[in-house]
Amino acid sequence: MEGNLARQIKSICVFCGSNIGKNAKFVEAANNLGKVLAKQKIHLVYGGGSLGLMGCVSTTAHVEGSQVLGIIPIALAEGNFVGKTFGEELRVPTMQDRIWKMLDNSDAFIALPGGIGTLEENFQIASWAQLNIHHKPIGLLNIDDFFNKLLSFLD
Repeated sequence: MEGNLARQIKSICVFCGSNIGKNAKFVEAANNLGKVLAKQKIHLVYGGGSLGLMGCVSTTAHVEGSQVLGIIPIALAEGNFVGKTFGEELRVPTMQDRIWKMLDNSDAFIALPGGIGTLEENFQIASWAQLNIHHKPIGLLNIDDFFNKLLSFLD
């Protein structure tokens, strides 16, 4: 992130898996992203909890000094499906409320490898950009070509 864009981005929402996946590079990249966010003094917004890649990026960002906001539906938090959230936790009634709060609290979005939930969140934010609901940057961290087939499909 260079120049004016880096100065304007104070918080980034990260979408990624609640599992670590089958590639050690995913964990390495999630941890590295947490370090970069903290070094750049960028706040992390994410889906809450401490599992999988979400746990890697949030724990590292928090330990390295970044402000972390985990936004989690009440049912997931109370069911203890996601583990402990590091930093601040905002509980919301529904998954739809979660994505709106993520939009409200973020200046940009990055998706790391993940499953259906990660894709759903990223596509929702991307479709809202097409509909001019927001004009925030959206990126894919294409670790080890994880998103290549998706990008080819969308092309």
